[in-house]
Amino acid sequence: MSATASSVGAMTDTTSFVAELSSRVRGRVLTADADGYDVERTGFQRWEAHRPAVVVAATSTDDVREAVGFAVARRMPWTVQATGHGHTTPIEGMLITTRRMNGVRVDPVRRVAWVEAGATWREVIDAAAPHGLAPLSGSFPDLGAVAYTVTGGVGLLARRHGFTSDHVHRFDVVTPDGRLRHVSEHSEPELFWALRGGGGRVGVVTGMEIELVCVTRLFGGSLLFDVAQVSDVLEVWGSWTGEVDDDLTSAATVLTYPDVAGVPEPLRGRSVAHLRVAYCGSADEGRAVTRPLREIGPVLADTLGELPYPESGSIFDEPEEPHPYRGDNLVVRELPPEALPGLTAAAGPDAPVFTVVGVRHLGGALARSPRVPSAVGHRSGSYLVSVLSPVSETDERVARRHHDATLAPFIEVALGRRLGFAFRPLSDEELAGAFDPGDDARLRRIARELDPHGLLRIGHGSR
Repeated sequence: MSATASSVGAMTDTTSFVAELSSRVRGRVLTADADGYDVERTGFQRWEAHRPAVVVAATSTDDVREAVGFAVARRMPWTVQATGHGHTTPIEGMLITTRRMNGVRVDPVRRVAWVEAGATWREVIDAAAPHGLAPLSGSFPDLGAVAYTVTGGVGLLARRHGFTSDHVHRFDVVTPDGRLRHVSEHSEPELFWALRGGGGRVGVVTGMEIELVCVTRLFGGSLLFDVAQVSDVLEVWGSWTGEVDDDLTSAATVLTYPDVAGVPEPLRGRSVAHLRVAYCGSADEGRAVTRPLREIGPVLADTLGELPYPESGSIFDEPEEPHPYRGDNLVVRELPPEALPGLTAAAGPDAPVFTVVGVRHLGGALARSPRVPSAVGHRSGSYLVSVLSPVSETDERVARRHHDATLAPFIEVALGRRLGFAFRPLSDEELAGAFDPGDDARLRRIARELDPHGLLRIGHGSR
């Protein structure tokens, strides 16, 4: 029997169930026959959308607390979704959506922001910018800030400032026992450890206070190269990263553009490497430190320059339209030179599915232990290798096999995964491998104490 059948079937009257839940929350309560149900259950990730028996469109912390308590009392599986970028495993019980809880309050004196559960990085950036401040946001501004942070967060300024989760002061979280808890290093330190990097296993964060940094502008953008003309672009970029200082965070992305109308003529039909840069120093310093990249070969496009931090999303310029996709990653100690040509080929025109291969430079502040320990693992990793493909029913399995084959040459130098870049369900072993030895068991112990029936379903697996 499915979760939907077991959960709803146990209710003697769905109408009275919805009426009772609606009387407890201010947000809408929707079942499959309600207007707006499909819109509410669907996020940015369109592959295998949630199929909940009931959706609670939360508008406040009280709504979340009431919804969790209601689900737990009825032994109904439940989960939470803000923007739905990282969603991988559908739920058939209760889905709590938090997109309406998008408030952001900035305290410029303390240089902190209070960020509600559904706020995106764009909303945090826009609130902080008038004060000459910025959050440690990621490459895509429309991503949910809270969901990003609870998986660790490798942002545009990561090598200078470290993981985003290292800069959280406190959380408000509704735990699976239905309690609202105010969590900091001094209040419930074990939960504070788990919430910073644990991937959301221990409850629904309804708000967090994060540090802001004094950044108004940065030097950034990308250089584009035709892989057919510069076949060793990843090797040269990898060597270059070994010489740069912590003010520079960069990544390399390879993909083959389709030969169709709408794609700029210089890129159409070409396998292209994008070298992406975010530099905290001056524009003159940025031009100097990136000069070796311009010398790799003929440049198809050059967007490097000084830009206001609110425009930082242009560095990666990621697709803004929701779509179905699958992806995977490995954190590695080094980049074996013999494995890099395979990465380029995996994103080439002969790939079995359209594929985007990425390599992010880690190290710097990411490798340093935070003042307050957290669940973030694999801080010693030097690079993150990722692979992503849009999928359909005909090619999802093909994409999985291709991703596995692409990452296979890096297994021997791999430390594990980053949950924020794993866009597929993970096995128990794979999920454990996202953390340092012993930390997965510690997270599971904390989760069991709060959720003995295992009703909270996290995005990457069933536990």
